[in-house]
Amino acid sequence: MRLLGKSVRLALPALIALALAGCGRSHDNRLRVTASFSSLSTPYFITMRQAAEKYAPAAGVSITALDGQANSAKQGSDLETVAADGTQGVILAANDGKALAPEVDRLRAAGVQVVAVDRRIYGTAAPVPYVGADNVAGGRLLASWVVEHFPQGAHVIVITNEPGTSTQLDRSRGVREGLAAGGAKYQIVAEQTANSSRDQALTVVQNLLTSFGPAHRPDAILCLNDNMALGAISALKEAGLAPGAVKVLGFDAIPEALDNIKAGKLAATVDQDAAAQIRAALATIVQAIKGGKAQSVSIAPHLVTAETLK
Repeated sequence: MRLLGKSVRLALPALIALALAGCGRSHDNRLRVTASFSSLSTPYFITMRQAAEKYAPAAGVSITALDGQANSAKQGSDLETVAADGTQGVILAANDGKALAPEVDRLRAAGVQVVAVDRRIYGTAAPVPYVGADNVAGGRLLASWVVEHFPQGAHVIVITNEPGTSTQLDRSRGVREGLAAGGAKYQIVAEQTANSSRDQALTVVQNLLTSFGPAHRPDAILCLNDNMALGAISALKEAGLAPGAVKVLGFDAIPEALDNIKAGKLAATVDQDAAAQIRAALATIVQAIKGGKAQSVSIAPHLVTAETLK
């Protein structure tokens, strides 16, 4: 179910081999890396943290995971302490890539290597290597599903994740481009954020369903992560709608989303392979710490449906 783009499939083994070279050392001599995640209450980042802890030993890394608690001030404060504790590298999934740019510059000035994962960092003195999925392509996949399954046109609600993050900007762009390619009969009738929260998505969709009324019920709800898609499914259920009456699509391919696809409650999700992203980020940060040139890595997303799961 996980799929890397051709360029990444070719480059990643060599990148990992470089990272692993000379890493057969004792635990005390492992490279010290901190992984700072936007929020470890989000299933996607929980999966990424687990993968980081799984792959770190083979990469010769002692890893510490930090929870930004969806708060840029908290995440920035965490990063302030990193340079003083002996950390040699930081893998950063930023709550807000612009807000954390000053902290990233301070880390790099102190000799700490930084690699962004899942979300880009903006506004730094020099570009930060980025490991992540092609989120524009992922957004287009969601839109393409709608165009294929609603040939006569569709009214679409888009539920976005944290405003201003590269994932929100890129996925939203991909959705708009994909729907526009289908023509004017595909319309976004509402676009609101639920900040990657299942509870917020439930409330947002409930309010939208009430606002539109039964006569103007949307055809599809595109959620820019699975956590929000699950909230949307709950809202539809509470409104008395049968599973599939409004098509819900997500993004991330977390296990609970896959279960909902099998049950016919979720139409599709985009798999951007959290494990592959963090494995590539580990290889990249190790290469940077060892003095190599850290290159950005792009991972090709793919659509998961009931048919592909078979």
